Order: sequence, then structure tokens, then C-alpha cells
Amino acid sequence: MRRAILSGLAACLIAGHLSAQLGEPNPDNRTVLGGGNDLLAAGANAIRAGVYDEGIRLTSLGLERGGNTDYDRAAALSNLCAAYAAKGMPDTAIKHCTEALAINNRNWRAFSNRSYAYWLKGMYSEATFDLDAAAAISPKARQVQQIRAMINEAGLRPRITMEEHQ
Repeated sequence: MRRAILSGLAACLIAGHLSAQLGEPNPDNRTVLGGGNDLLAAGANAIRAGVYDEGIRLTSLGLERGGNTDYDRAAALSNLCAAYAAKGMPDTAIKHCTEALAINNRNWRAFSNRSYAYWLKGMYSEATFDLDAAAAISPKARQVQQIRAMINEAGLRPRITMEEHQ
């Protein structure tokens, strides 16, 4: 069940339209699906389909190919982040999202993906910080609302307080 939820969330995290193609740098809703690099497009499709290892392989090859715009590179790194998070590898995911955000700090998907990776690690304040950044850029994004609910649910879990005995 959890695997299906993670797979669906990863697909949502990379899904979207190429709305920023009109030269509009804010907010960036793009996912690498095409352009001049068919490897990035194939990688995005594989990640969306839940075939994470193949998506990671193709996206990595596409990034190595070169000739990518900064926006395509940032979107591809965000896709890698989503794939590694879906595989339960949050440290690697965080690294890729941080790289993506260094290139394009208006990519709400990279903030959202990194928020999810922080959530996986139980780092809820970091997850909330990144999610707030994603929401500031794209407040109606379904992924932002899903991750917010997950963070809120984690905050409601009962905690046990142990007494120290000496």
C-alpha cells in the first residue's frame, strides 16, 4: 500500500505542463518531457511510470549529453530527486533537489520534492520550510496539499515521554 502511495506521489511530483515555455521565469512548472533531449523525456516518462531505476539511468545520461538549458537541467535534477525519494533514498533525493534549486529557485516542484524527501527522514521542520516555499510559488498545486497533509499527520502522531531513572 505504502509503495503505491509513494509511486503515485512521485508521478505527481514530476507531472505537469510545460507552461513556462513562453519565457516566463516565474513560477517554473516545467517537467522535462521533450525539447532537444530525448533521454530526458524518456527518463521523465519512466519515472512517471514508476520504473525509477530506468528513469534515473535515462535522466542521468540525458544530463551528461549536454546542451540542456538551465531550466531543463533544473527540471531533470528535480525529476531525479522525485525518483530517489520514491525509492526511499532521501539523502540522494535532497542532493539533487538542492542542485536543481541552485540553478532555478522558482521551481516549486524541486521545493516540493525536497520537502517530501525531508518528510521521509522525519525532518518535519525542514519539510515544512520547503513546502511553504513551494506553496508561495504554486499555492494550488495538488502535491503541495498532499505533502502538507502528510506533515500534519506526522505531527499528530502520539509521542511517548520517558522518565529517566537514576
